[in-house]
Amino acid sequence: MRSGLEPGSQSEITFTVTADMCPAFDGEIVHQVCSTWSIVHYMELAGRKVLLPYLEAHEEGVGSHVSCDHLGPAPVDTSVRVIATAARVSERELVCDCVAFRGEKLIASGKTVQRVFPRTVLERILRKGS
Repeated sequence: MRSGLEPGSQSEITFTVTADMCPAFDGEIVHQVCSTWSIVHYMELAGRKVLLPYLEAHEEGVGSHVSCDHLGPAPVDTSVRVIATAARVSERELVCDCVAFRGEKLIASGKTVQRVFPRTVLERILRKGS
């Protein structure tokens, strides 16, 4: 990784909740609010955006952990802001603390972990998995 990635580095993403983000099981929408898995998606995306500027051309980040406490609803058509903050940085790993807000209300908190691999190593790992 390039130097400069330090604890406290942040990325922010804002999205509007749409019907396809609602929790649905067996094709039936359960609630007209943002699903936990949609919030997790944006937490991972925000964490990746923290990492991207620091990856070397021969490196790639891979998600290895995510946790999320979904604390409150975000109805369809509302805006959600997700912030990822680097909490722990090492040569091969980035841990981000993540929070999501609807307006000023905290609706989720969690953590993402990305591991950094040389692309050649990652390709070898992926080939073994198939």
